[in-house]
Amino acid sequence: MSDKLTLTLETGDVVIKLRPDLAPGHVAHISELVGEGFYDGLTFHRVIPGFMAQGGCPDGTGMGGSKKPDLQAEFNAEPHVRGVCSMARSSSPNSANSQFFICFDDARFLDKQYTAWGVVESGMEHVDALPKGEPPREPGKIVKAVVS
Repeated sequence: MSDKLTLTLETGDVVIKLRPDLAPGHVAHISELVGEGFYDGLTFHRVIPGFMAQGGCPDGTGMGGSKKPDLQAEFNAEPHVRGVCSMARSSSPNSANSQFFICFDDARFLDKQYTAWGVVESGMEHVDALPKGEPPREPGKIVKAVVS
């Protein structure tokens, strides 16, 4: 089974350890989107210092998703701390689709309300270097995403 997602950003690679033990449906969904090239060229449209960097919206606004059905929530006990990757969603618990975020810092208030599905193993400095803003003037881009 594939257990790593590499996001190549303009500044370097971010390697994320996938956690199917926490969220098997989400990991399968993300892996499928990656395999289709869905994330290639998408931006981080919401980057809040001390909180998180959010990406995965095809139109760059934070309102879009893939054409695949939304996911059933797989909330788990993984703490939302620096490097944890989790799914963005609307106020509906079962609305996660393609958008995700990477925590910059402790965000434990999100625990058990958002589906954590991975953790950054290396390259967190490249996440830290993403242009800040909601949206950033020149958003950082996922050049390529690969699951291996």
